[in-house]
Amino acid sequence: MRPPQARGQRTRQRLLAAAEAAFGSRGYFAASVADITRRARVAQGTFYVYFPSKRAIFEELVRQLSHDLRRSIQQRVAGLTDRREVEREGFLAFFAFIRRHRAMYRIVRQAELVHPAIYRWYYRRIAEGYARGLRAAMAQGQLRPLDPEVLAYCLMGIGDFLGMRWVLWERRAPPPRVVEAMMDFVLGGMDAAARLGGMGAIARRSAGGVSGRAAARPR
Repeated sequence: MRPPQARGQRTRQRLLAAAEAAFGSRGYFAASVADITRRARVAQGTFYVYFPSKRAIFEELVRQLSHDLRRSIQQRVAGLTDRREVEREGFLAFFAFIRRHRAMYRIVRQAELVHPAIYRWYYRRIAEGYARGLRAAMAQGQLRPLDPEVLAYCLMGIGDFLGMRWVLWERRAPPPRVVEAMMDFVLGGMDAAARLGGMGAIARRSAGGVSGRAAARPR
């Protein structure tokens, strides 16, 4: 017999919140279903009404963290049309989210060992939406025409490591100087008016030279 929908949803969310705490503090392999149910204050049998295994609740937790993170960012950037503002507010939304979900770093990184498919899904799902927004901004002439998927992963890496450095290690939001340095770098590299010079020209000449030599090489 299934529990009433509203009460059942609340219990399910309590189990997911307890799993986030258990996996974040003890790690996936050390945490047990009993740890989760004790934190959620439900009977151990109740767990299996909602999830068939510890691995199943871990997968659902990663999916929920991904969904909640993306929703938090979308809500913060809603209505913004200038990509510079979208990037700034999106980064700030990410930092704010991981301050509320500090266990997320450990949980997502454990997924690489526990459930490689959900680990890849987590990053790909975020990157897909990010790349769509970047592609649209490029079409509007706000950004240089670059590979949007590559750019999405580059920007995700910036946010990930700055969040680790300040939010995770120092338990605070990145200070203004960090945000300004980050945005100066991001916008300098993405600005539609920017032009490759110096090293970019050298790289192009080098690539052309290699291609020419390769074409001339006897097969």
